[in-house]
Amino acid sequence: MIQKVLIVDDSKLARMAAAKALKALHPDWVLLEAANAEEGLARVRDSSPEFALLDFNMPGKDGIVLAAELRDLNPRMSIAVISANHQVEVIGRARAAGAVFLAKPLTERALGDYLNVAVEQRSAATE
Repeated sequence: MIQKVLIVDDSKLARMAAAKALKALHPDWVLLEAANAEEGLARVRDSSPEFALLDFNMPGKDGIVLAAELRDLNPRMSIAVISANHQVEVIGRARAAGAVFLAKPLTERALGDYLNVAVEQRSAATE
């Protein structure tokens, strides 16, 4: 099944790396990109993606604040916050916002593991 994935990161290079990993795993999935939280919210309102990959450290709203706003817009969306900051406090905040925490640099394997679990959870929820 074709899915839509939103990548929100202020770093073009980080978005390109995440997109490359995603395309290697699921070449038929639709990829949406945004450089900040406001663009990300607009993409969600326009396109209703099933998954979101959010950078934690961005100017303006951080990825955890964005995760909470996306959760309010679409409670069924699967959200991951990605960061090189592995502090327990950051991981806990991500989980409290209803997001999975993934470490940067994001690897294809870590992304694949996250997506496999997320797809299974979405399938189970619709049965």
